[in-house]
Amino acid sequence: MAKVIDYTEAATLVSDGATIWIGGSGGGHAIPEKLVEGLEQRFLASGHPCGLQVITTVGLGDWKTTGVGRLAHPGLIERIVSGGLSNCPEIGRMALRGELEAYTFPMGVMSQLSREMAAGRPGLITHVGLHSFVDPRLEGGKQGTRRGPDLNEVIELAGREWLFYKAFDLDVAFIRATTADEKGNLTMEREPIFAENLSIAQAAHRRGGVVVAQVERLAAAGTLPPKQVKIPGILVDYVVVDPDPWQTYVTKYDPAYAGEVRKPNTQIPVLPLDARKVVARRATLELWPGAVVNLGFGIANGIAFVAAEEGIYENVTLTVEQGLIGGVPALGNDAGAATNYEAMIDTPYQFDFYDGSGLDLAFLSFAEVDSHGNVNVSKFGDSVTGPGGFINIAQNAKRVFFLGTLTAGKPELRLTGNGLQVVKEGSVRKLVPEVQQVTWSGPFAMRQGQPARFITERAVFDLTPDGLVLVEVAEGIDIRRDVLEQIPFRVLVPREPAFMDPRIFSPEPMGLREDAVWREGARR
Repeated sequence: MAKVIDYTEAATLVSDGATIWIGGSGGGHAIPEKLVEGLEQRFLASGHPCGLQVITTVGLGDWKTTGVGRLAHPGLIERIVSGGLSNCPEIGRMALRGELEAYTFPMGVMSQLSREMAAGRPGLITHVGLHSFVDPRLEGGKQGTRRGPDLNEVIELAGREWLFYKAFDLDVAFIRATTADEKGNLTMEREPIFAENLSIAQAAHRRGGVVVAQVERLAAAGTLPPKQVKIPGILVDYVVVDPDPWQTYVTKYDPAYAGEVRKPNTQIPVLPLDARKVVARRATLELWPGAVVNLGFGIANGIAFVAAEEGIYENVTLTVEQGLIGGVPALGNDAGAATNYEAMIDTPYQFDFYDGSGLDLAFLSFAEVDSHGNVNVSKFGDSVTGPGGFINIAQNAKRVFFLGTLTAGKPELRLTGNGLQVVKEGSVRKLVPEVQQVTWSGPFAMRQGQPARFITERAVFDLTPDGLVLVEVAEGIDIRRDVLEQIPFRVLVPREPAFMDPRIFSPEPMGLREDAVWREGARR
């Protein structure tokens, strides 16, 4: 029988030096915000708990002060291990100042590791992360100036290399659900994702740790539909009621995120025509009927809305690493949710599918690309973000596309109807001689035979064993001035690269449903 307590009392269950796993994902998706708030309040009032090891599957927060950002007080956290820190930037800054140890591992690794811990296994064995910055032969996933011990190692098994990520001894689990009955059984009917709540609760319970669930409402025992119970009451010690939670940090409640309703296609937004939409449109041309696809955070999210505008999104299966299959992934700070999806599964199983090469195509944003074809999204300048689901997705998709503008820093571009012109170049080059951190290894991908393409608003490149090759350019672009002089390394240029499809620069829809590939249902 789970005990109902106040969120301030829940904070007293966390001892100094404890290891705590906080559930949920990204921008407020199933994050037990009230429980984290209680931890912060107790620490500010008493200095306890202190020296915590905080574990999250991925970054938690609104990019300001919520989620794990609430815990950004010197002394509260000794070590953080997470799939990312972008949602809680002050934690990243503390890592750079040496105020805590920080590790960022692939989101899928963290998700699957919770399941290994639930079963009492010593850790996770996977190929994910080899030859990236999480490989201990490079950086071991460590971020910042204060370096702790290695939390993973390279092993050889069955004649090949693997990474072994070590399990944690979990003292406390903070999770969120929608409804709890008097026995502590939990349902998640209003949540936008299931995450890995079950595995986290099992992992803590196995060690005799404490499992605290934040819920929106209580129900009498025996009244919850058994098949809707996601976490059985035998795993739940305490329940905290927050009767007025936000579904995400920016959305109070969207029934389509919960799968209660399906939005009419007319309610799916149409993106304004700008450089980001140009990139998304060019990437959409790589889709084919029946393809199973992942869309990454940022500019890649726009593909879903372009596909909806073109009337083809229901002819492909778009997926979100948090566990959504089908439908339209959400934009902006709601990314991680989706509308009109066909299925919602627990996050570890989504990554099982990804790691097993279930994705035909993956479209991911890039921050830096270098002369070797390496991609960095995890650390640049004074920003520590971590990889999120990027490494799992990029390493394992049958074909991967990296999307971004050629330069950053407010470039001024003029769309001409069938191409574009550069009015003022951006101040930041995104193609660099060497990336600051290797989140995806181009040479390793080439050895694995994985095709990779880089799509920008003015040019398209393919990765080959000889380096990047320019394969398309926008009409109106001067190849030497607008492309080659913006790239500080050698790019191979064919005698006559093709022009990018002029439709991607035009204000009206591209009319993709009339293309032969969509009319005939052909695979590219």
